[in-house]
Amino acid sequence: MLWHPAYVGLGSNLDQPAMQVRRAMAALAELPQTRLIRRSNLYGSKPLGPVAQPDFVNAAAGLLTQLGAADFFAELRALEHALGRGPAHQRWGPRRIDLDLLMFAQLRSDGPELQLPHPGIVERNFVLYPLSEVAAELPVPGCGRVAELVARVSFEGIWRLDSDTQ
Repeated sequence: MLWHPAYVGLGSNLDQPAMQVRRAMAALAELPQTRLIRRSNLYGSKPLGPVAQPDFVNAAAGLLTQLGAADFFAELRALEHALGRGPAHQRWGPRRIDLDLLMFAQLRSDGPELQLPHPGIVERNFVLYPLSEVAAELPVPGCGRVAELVARVSFEGIWRLDSDTQ
C-alpha cells in the first residue's frame, strides 16, 4: 500500500484547550494505517468571527497514511466526535476540538464535505505558522510553498505557547 502525506490543523478553545489539542494529537497517532510524523508547537490565537468566546489553542500535524482521502477524512470526523465535539456547531463558534484536513498529498477537491487544500489555508496565520514548523517546503496546490505563504501573513493575533515539537 502507498503512504500518503496528510496535514491536519488542530484547534480548541473549551475545557482546557491545550490539553484538548495534546489529547487530539495523541489520538491522531493512533488512527488506523497512519503514523504521526511531525507536530508543531502550540499557538494561542484570537477567535475569528462575531461570536464572543475564549482564545484558541492551535497546532498542526504531519502524518503518513495508507488510507484514501475520503477514509482519512471520515476518521478525522469520527475522532472529533470521540473527543467530544458535538454534531452541530456554530460557525466560528467555540469548540472543544476541531480537526481540519489541510492537505492530503497534492490532491485537489471541491466537494461539499471535503475541500482540498483547505480553503482557509492561505490567509489564516494560526494555520500557517504551525504548519510551517511541520512542512515549510510543502507546496500548496495553486498557492505556493508554505514558507512563502507564511511570509505573507502577519503574526498579529497569535502567540507561541510552548516548545512541544517532536
